[in-house]
Amino acid sequence: MLLECRTRQSPSSYSSALPSTKSVAAVVGAAAPSPNIDTVSSSGYSTTVASSQTESTFSLCPVSSAANYPGCQDLSRNGNIAKPLALSMQHLGKPPITAASTNAQSPGSVRVNANTNSNNNGGKSNLFSASLPRLQTLSTSSSPGLTSGDNTIMTSSGPPKKRHRGWSPGSPISAPAVAPVPAVQPVTRSDTLLPIPVPQSMIAGVLQPQAIPAGETVIIPENLLSNSGVRPVILIGYGTLPYFYGNVGDIVVSPLLVNCYKFPQLTSVELEQLGISNSQTLTVENMILLTIQYLIHLGPDQMPLREEFEQIMLKAIQDPSLKDRSLQMGGPPSTVSPGQLPWLARLAASVSRDLVQVVFTQNSLAEGISETLRTFGDVHLHQKVPNYVVVICTSKMRGIEFCVVVLGHYQSRMLAESMLTTNEFLKEISYELITGKVGILASYFKTSPHGDNLDKFLDKFQQSRNSNVAIPFNGNVSDYIPADEAAAMTAMQCFDSATEVFQIHPSQLSVARKLLSQVCAIADSGMQNLDLGRFGKVDFIILLPPSEILFQQTLQRIRHSGVLVDLGLEEDTVAYQRAEKYIIRLDHDIQNKFEAFMKKVKQNPYTLFVLIHDNSHIDFTSFSGSGTHGESSLVLLDKFINSREALEACNLLMLQVSSFPFTLQTQQSRVNFQNEVHWILPSSPEEINNEDMVYFGLSDYSKSLQWGITSPILRCDEAFERMVNTLMERYPRLHSMVIRCYLLIQQYAEAMMAVTSLNLLREHTTPETLSIMDDLISCPGKDKIGRGHMLLIRVPSVQLAMLAKERLQDVRDKLGLQYRFEVLLGNPATELSVAKHFVTRMKVWRGCEQEEWIPRTYQDLEGLPCIIVLTGKDPLGESFPRSMKYCDLRLIDSSYLTRTTLEQEIGLACGYISKSAVRENIAVLEQTEKEQEKVLISENESDELQIDLERPQSNSSAVTGTSGSIAENGVTISSALDSSQKPVSSLSFQNIVNSSSDEGTSAHTSTSVGSEGCKQECDSEGKETASSTVSKSSISSVTSRQSILLNKDFRTPRLIFQRTVILSKPVYHLLVSSKNEHLCSANLLPHADMAWTSSLRSLFHKDLSSEEQSLYYRQWTIPRQHHADFSNKSEGGSGNFHQRRLLLVGPPQIGKTGAYLQFLRILFRMLIRLLEVDVYNEEEINKEMKETNEHAQGINTQWPDIELFSKMIFDLTVHDPKYRHISSVYSDKLPKIKLESGKECSPTEESAKRETVSIMLTKYAAYNTFHHCEHCHHYTDFNPAMQVSDSTLHAFTFSSSMLGEEVQLHFIIPKSKEQHFVFSQQGKHLESMRLPLVTDKNPKSVKSPIFTPTTGRHEHGLLNLYHAIEGANHLHILVVKEFEMPLYRKYWPNHIMLVLPGMFNDAGVGAAHFLIKELSYHNLELERNRQEEMGVKRQCVWPFILVIDDSCVLWNVHNISESDSETKEPTVSTKNVSLKTVMLHIEATPKITHYALCGIQKWNSKLNASKLRMPFSRCHIHDFILLNVDLTQNVQYDLNRYTCEDIDFNLRANSSGLLICRFNHFSLMKKYIQVGGHKDFVIKPKIMVSESLNMISASQYVCAPDSESTMLAAPAQFLLEKFLQHASYKLFPKAVHNSNNPVLAIDCYMNLGPEISVCYVSSRPHSVNIKFEEVLFSGLLLYLCDSFVVADFLKKFTFLKGATLCMICQDRSSLRQTIVRLELEDEWQFRLRDEFQTASSSDDKPLYFLTGRHI
Repeated sequence: MLLECRTRQSPSSYSSALPSTKSVAAVVGAAAPSPNIDTVSSSGYSTTVASSQTESTFSLCPVSSAANYPGCQDLSRNGNIAKPLALSMQHLGKPPITAASTNAQSPGSVRVNANTNSNNNGGKSNLFSASLPRLQTLSTSSSPGLTSGDNTIMTSSGPPKKRHRGWSPGSPISAPAVAPVPAVQPVTRSDTLLPIPVPQSMIAGVLQPQAIPAGETVIIPENLLSNSGVRPVILIGYGTLPYFYGNVGDIVVSPLLVNCYKFPQLTSVELEQLGISNSQTLTVENMILLTIQYLIHLGPDQMPLREEFEQIMLKAIQDPSLKDRSLQMGGPPSTVSPGQLPWLARLAASVSRDLVQVVFTQNSLAEGISETLRTFGDVHLHQKVPNYVVVICTSKMRGIEFCVVVLGHYQSRMLAESMLTTNEFLKEISYELITGKVGILASYFKTSPHGDNLDKFLDKFQQSRNSNVAIPFNGNVSDYIPADEAAAMTAMQCFDSATEVFQIHPSQLSVARKLLSQVCAIADSGMQNLDLGRFGKVDFIILLPPSEILFQQTLQRIRHSGVLVDLGLEEDTVAYQRAEKYIIRLDHDIQNKFEAFMKKVKQNPYTLFVLIHDNSHIDFTSFSGSGTHGESSLVLLDKFINSREALEACNLLMLQVSSFPFTLQTQQSRVNFQNEVHWILPSSPEEINNEDMVYFGLSDYSKSLQWGITSPILRCDEAFERMVNTLMERYPRLHSMVIRCYLLIQQYAEAMMAVTSLNLLREHTTPETLSIMDDLISCPGKDKIGRGHMLLIRVPSVQLAMLAKERLQDVRDKLGLQYRFEVLLGNPATELSVAKHFVTRMKVWRGCEQEEWIPRTYQDLEGLPCIIVLTGKDPLGESFPRSMKYCDLRLIDSSYLTRTTLEQEIGLACGYISKSAVRENIAVLEQTEKEQEKVLISENESDELQIDLERPQSNSSAVTGTSGSIAENGVTISSALDSSQKPVSSLSFQNIVNSSSDEGTSAHTSTSVGSEGCKQECDSEGKETASSTVSKSSISSVTSRQSILLNKDFRTPRLIFQRTVILSKPVYHLLVSSKNEHLCSANLLPHADMAWTSSLRSLFHKDLSSEEQSLYYRQWTIPRQHHADFSNKSEGGSGNFHQRRLLLVGPPQIGKTGAYLQFLRILFRMLIRLLEVDVYNEEEINKEMKETNEHAQGINTQWPDIELFSKMIFDLTVHDPKYRHISSVYSDKLPKIKLESGKECSPTEESAKRETVSIMLTKYAAYNTFHHCEHCHHYTDFNPAMQVSDSTLHAFTFSSSMLGEEVQLHFIIPKSKEQHFVFSQQGKHLESMRLPLVTDKNPKSVKSPIFTPTTGRHEHGLLNLYHAIEGANHLHILVVKEFEMPLYRKYWPNHIMLVLPGMFNDAGVGAAHFLIKELSYHNLELERNRQEEMGVKRQCVWPFILVIDDSCVLWNVHNISESDSETKEPTVSTKNVSLKTVMLHIEATPKITHYALCGIQKWNSKLNASKLRMPFSRCHIHDFILLNVDLTQNVQYDLNRYTCEDIDFNLRANSSGLLICRFNHFSLMKKYIQVGGHKDFVIKPKIMVSESLNMISASQYVCAPDSESTMLAAPAQFLLEKFLQHASYKLFPKAVHNSNNPVLAIDCYMNLGPEISVCYVSSRPHSVNIKFEEVLFSGLLLYLCDSFVVADFLKKFTFLKGATLCMICQDRSSLRQTIVRLELEDEWQFRLRDEFQTASSSDDKPLYFLTGRHI
């Protein structure tokens, strides 16, 4: 783990400490922080490492001189690192201190405070600040703006000694840095460690010399590091740390475990979650014993880890019985007295074999530390020393104090190095290389173990082979040929190395859909965060870390995916060239590019921009804290993506993508947890049955350790580690990574030589290294293709990587292998540089004919035998080819102890592998638990079984079984199968998982890309895999098996295996823990820029899902000061989230790039879908029966001529395609043939057959409630400052002759619409609705009030006419039913509503039209009266209203250009226009008041010139009706009707001689809306007898009067209409399929089904009727006939013999009265049994009808 607060070892502290060294006096301190900060983070602990400096460095030069050292760390950025530095006292504003001034206190002493401000430099202590202009005033403030840990350095000509300044006694609260030593308060054993703030007196100003108590000083022995080879580490425990004098650069003070000894203040909820109470605390004695036990528990190659010890402390607090059990093993009892502590501590340490020792003192810790260091300094190098010394002071005055002195070679070095950040240790390595400190190590490696100079041997070998080189391929490595011949060798094409088929895999599509779903959730949240309805385009930019390879990789995927063309951003011809501008690298040019992007965002408000921040966990550094941390380009990232303009841009979505998102999941995260989208991993193997590839990830590598195979894929090279340990003891002043790197280079160089020329070196190369190099060199020689494997060596330091690359390349060239394999430097800052002959070979494999092609990404190196030395601070997300077989991570050690740094290194090996290559469960591991226990217990079982269960300690392959020793350095190399192997008895067989690893595989979904034309897209991340093995046999055997697969058939795709990963021992130890006996990598601190909120927190289980891990980190972590989210502090506990920011989380190399590119595509498709609408696309029916009028006007006439139009014949035939399945209206044009046969289709079948087409909405469309934009929000939304109650309710009463009573309607009128109405002088009573004048001509205003009857469509009805009417002044009234009024009022608060009386709640559309017309006529009369008083003539008041359907979406105008040629047809140009345009045109018709109804036709895609030749038609109009309420005063809608009310009304109006005009050059598009509308009732029994609903047939809709038939819960009129529609063939058998003899319908049109034609005749005097004298009718329909129908009128008609009659009345008595009044019994025969009623109860007022037969 990376510690929350670390002592940063100075680069110079590893330098040789000569006897004559002097030291700079340093005073380190900080004020006591506030209690809340103290309990939150341990980052407040300050640690000091003072560096040695020779006398020659003392001068009065400027402070900044230290920065001139090459490779020296930037002290202004991180003051924790001490560097050789001369500081002029003038910078402190005081004269230089002379030797005479040191008589009271030596300035050459240093004391370390145990606690500093946790906000100080992001939790990292400052040794000194090189740029302080004056001495800072010290403060207890915990504000991040005041760094109380700012320290000063004072130089003196006096004795150059140093001391650490300690903490105040009794509490882990820091003392003031410059204050005198305060009075000591004793701490009794009963004291708990709850942090209690201790007020400290602060002295600001100049340091004053203070007397040093004798018992508080520790003098560091001279030459401690030189004599012992170890730099001791003092782990701060509890109590007062003493002053240190002397060469303090030889010790390190670490706060690693100090926070574990403090119990933070937790809330009751957190305490309950942890299972503890406030009273459960540990005393100091108990914690000392737990510390000793923990140190004993650590192995010889382990170092203490804070998280591991925190778990131990938590379990000790949680489980009192644990304490009692541990007492039996020498552990801490529940209560320990001070007298018991010494012998219990010694008893606990006695089992450690002297690796842990305990030292007790009576006065102070200084005594114990001094004795320990003195004794350690006198120990000879070959004497055994303890790894840990626990120093305990049991002073009666001070209480109990303790600390731990770490003396072990390995442990002290690892602790010191783990306290450096990645940037710091890379600078330390650079410093060592630049200053030449590594020279002694380099000279050591120049000679072989036998004393031969390797370079000389290489030179001789190079001379001996002349200019010959090893054969490039298809031959043994010992075969040498001339170089020009090798260069000319041509490889065979390899078919499986061609570019993969680019496609989107089901798992990527699923994740893309999850992202889209979350975007929709943001839009639907009601928080106005995202308005998807306003966007018609998608644009994007991708932010990448500064990696040239990653840039090229992402560029390729954008190009191959075709996303630029699919989004309409670029044309196909230029998309390839312009793809680069959609990627921004976080380099120094980011500022200009990002500013240009944000300018583009502002200029295109209707484009939705998506900013994709890939690998967003990389250096997420705060801009405000950039002065001391991070690189400039990465710091600028925070400046831009967290800038106010980016956060407030409403058309900018941010998508952060990461495999290791932990740094984005703190308490101050900007990403809402709800906006996290986690990769979908299959829960069972069955889910991936259809996938050829499965994902093999981090968890699978960890589980693979349980397979029990002799050639594991996750390995630790034990022999290499032993060599490293020996060299680290020899060279204690060099960083371990330098030693590891030099050794690794030497190992690979020797392995190269051992394989090719110097066989003797095989004994001195580790088996791992030798087998890898043997495989790498020999593989290309096995066939004529020459393909091989890739070896990746991870070297974080750029300087070391360049050194490694040059050395390996030099050895390769001298051995003549330059045509066999390539050596490449994988530097993020540079492009790949591959030798020309290898490029030629790769082009042959790929079948590439492009001369200019060169590999630009690692994936382009597929099949190339090569070594890649991958450098850089972090892997940046680059993908590697399938041919990568080995991943060497032996340089990744204890410096990488955070979860992110560790897992992203191992993530290099993750990827997709062949499903058939995954191992099945080992059969022996499937034994029952009982059998497994027998295996573990019995030592005499079968050897074969035992071997299978063993895992060698070395975890390396047994390629070479030889062993040898290197006498010169004392390193012993054993074979892979060490004799010290033993069965892994701790293996938990119940937990062994199938190697097919259901956790990491690619999810499979059955959903495929739909028919909307989704382009197949590349994401090679989804297919990149390794080429490694998991077989029981050695690597060589697997290699031969793979070569057999290659040689068998070049066309056969190879199996893709897991990659083999070689780890360092510290990392391997973290991954090998399978039973949670040790800490696993997931328990580490997630990221170095984060801190734990508490040392007591719930345990992190490694089986937590990705979502649960996020919740865990959001609860228990906070960002440090230099983290980009540090400033994102929320008010309250709700969180300060950026609502338009999403986080995509997925394992490394699983295919996230393809997923987010697919997300862009389907996001665009969805936005287009929001801008598209399905409209009906149906041609008119009954076209052959259209009337031909000789009075038709010219083709392009704008308005009808009233004289010509009145002479046109009304077309009785219905042409609207929605009436395809109704009775035809009889006319002369009706074909004299039988009509269509067959029974009527069901309503669902009818609607399913209606044809629709998807069209784009335009700016003139009508919208539903889901549309939002800044233009019309005031039209649809109410002002938040205004309440819904600001609308007023007004009653409007009028008398209706049709109803025979007064009708009271209610208007709901918003305040903003009151100008359309006239109120009484008191302002309370609604008098009328204002109407304009016929003569008014205002092009900005529509004259006709617009009525929209609507039901069931409060969300989906197209009631927003703002854009359709172009924002013009208009009056729009929604006509709603009473029970739906609250819903409509909620969704449309700014609309005027006309609420129908409650009695019409079950009524049909006829009632709405009837009441609209009655109201409008009554209002017209009122307005005529009102305006007549103002001098306006009555006929001048505008008499029209527009009744429009709630599904009308668009309007078009069709312009016809007449052709000059007679042969050519005229052409039609269709243009979308607004409703306002249509209305103004029709309202401008000459003599408009002479027309009763005006309308437009329905649009369909086949409208052409021939169909538009007649500009006007006199025919039926539907859905869009401009109604003259004055002319139609005596023509009423049938208020009882549910269907065909408009046909009925049109026929009535025409029979009254009124003009009905349809403007054919305008067309109406109707949207297909699935919900609401005047749908059919669900007809069911009124009283349900059982739950099951049986189908009710049409014949059951009626019954005999007074019968016991089932009564139905539906209106009587609705039952009647449905009965007539579906069962009229029973009533009128003579009319079925007989258009010659229609059914006579008097004063009404009823739908009798498509088999029957209906002849409409009006009984009104002077009516215009069809010539019926020669027609024989097959039936007579009398529907609620009024007084105009008389007996003489009926005698005018002639009926067929046997014709039938159906007479419908309101009640039974009316039936009889009507028969008598119309004298029907003279010609019609009636029977009593022919009387029926609708199947309605008496409460529902059934309708009655009587049938009869013509005599």
